Amino acid sequence: MMRETHIERETRETNIVLSLALEGSGMTSIDTGVPFFDHMLEAFGRHGLFDLSVKAVGDLAVDAHHTVEDVGIVLGQALAQCLGDKKGITRFGDALMPMDEALVLAAVDISGRGQLHWDVALPIEFIGSFDSSLFKEFLIALAGNAGLTLHVRGLAGENSHHIIEAAAKATARALAVAVALDIRVGDRVPSTKGSI
Repeated sequence: MMRETHIERETRETNIVLSLALEGSGMTSIDTGVPFFDHMLEAFGRHGLFDLSVKAVGDLAVDAHHTVEDVGIVLGQALAQCLGDKKGITRFGDALMPMDEALVLAAVDISGRGQLHWDVALPIEFIGSFDSSLFKEFLIALAGNAGLTLHVRGLAGENSHHIIEAAAKATARALAVAVALDIRVGDRVPSTKGSI
């Protein structure tokens, strides 16, 4: 079963075209106009083994905030569409990701209750021209729109690039486990309530 979707979203601030396939091989085509963010989305697709295509045009003359946040919104919506009624999914996933001196833990519950719990110290504010605080905004939008409970914890690190990249990869790997279909779950929803 291929769980995939295509979404186009246009506002006065951004125009985003995004395609996502959960049963992918990590193929990506990313162009948001924000180079470091492109790099993180490529890492997210590659290490989650999601096929991900993103074309975003935003009001970068203001700053990258709207573009980064809106991509998170659309990616979250796409993930929710791919999961549908959530029957058969594993639901929970976690990953501990090292990147040189950095070590980041991500844990996810596809709970239907969108929330991010972020405890990550970033030593520098800007990575090139990228405001490092925007990656948290991306994850807030992703978790909220996908209905994820997402915990991200920075356990070690001195380099903000390494820390954020480890966070992107850890989140992707945790999601890959959580969205995977488990034949033991069958056509049931993995919840005592019978729905998520």
